[in-house]
Amino acid sequence: MHTMWKGSISFGLVNIPVKMFAATEDKDIRFRNIHKECHTPIKYEQVCPHCNKKVGPDEIVRGYEYEPGKFVIIEDSDLDAIRTDITKSVEIIDFVLLKDIDPIYFAKSYYLSPQDTGSKAYNLLREAMNKTGRIAVARMVIRDKESLAVVRVYRNVLVLETIYYPDEVRDVNQVPGVAENAKLVESELNVATQLIDALTHGFEPEKYRNDYREKLMEVIRKKAEGDEIVTRPEVQKTNVIDLMQALQASLQQTQTKYAQGKKDKEDLPAPKKMDNENKPAPKRKAKEKAKEKVKEKATV
Repeated sequence: MHTMWKGSISFGLVNIPVKMFAATEDKDIRFRNIHKECHTPIKYEQVCPHCNKKVGPDEIVRGYEYEPGKFVIIEDSDLDAIRTDITKSVEIIDFVLLKDIDPIYFAKSYYLSPQDTGSKAYNLLREAMNKTGRIAVARMVIRDKESLAVVRVYRNVLVLETIYYPDEVRDVNQVPGVAENAKLVESELNVATQLIDALTHGFEPEKYRNDYREKLMEVIRKKAEGDEIVTRPEVQKTNVIDLMQALQASLQQTQTKYAQGKKDKEDLPAPKKMDNENKPAPKRKAKEKAKEKVKEKATV
């Protein structure tokens, strides 16, 4: 992984030298706009619509729009006058419980690893946080911007998560159409609760897949190889319009699916063992032959 930041965790009078790495990656498939006629990527230029001419980098300044069409020009000297002292430190301010911070505050995750001289202090902080069940609220500067963050333990690694400041989280009262004291039908609430119970399982992140991205990559692969794309048939719509009917149908579907999944697991045949001469079982032989055919095609 690429080291994107080096500094230290400031823990009281203790400084723990660390390196920071991005813990997540965006795998969205992005398209480029190209000219339909010749398939050349479109070039975008900065143009002033008032002067009707191209603008170079040395002609561009920062401006804050305080009213529609009215700007305050901000010079580099203005920013230097208020710039926070740039420190390569994650300054721990408080320790709190993770459950006390709503997930809406979390923004971006980073892994922290100890630098050469920081292993002992790193391990000490990690184990102390594990023992107390606490996470640290911290302040740091990334790319000249002061950020609020938390430091917590994820498996055996310290993770830094940037979090939003309170005034960056919009007030829920601004959300339209949400009733505070809605009147509910008790029977509907009971069925909805049963449906939630039926769908409740332990969190297994590896079972969730981005089906759309995989299908899109398959379309891209087929088009690149010149294959024809078959249009997906329309999904037949159901006539369930009553809320209780929809809840009961969903519950029945979930229970049936769970029972079938359980039965399928019970009906699975026992794995076949190797024969006395340490040769693969028939199914394994067939799989190996199939793999060899795929390799031959790939070579051709």
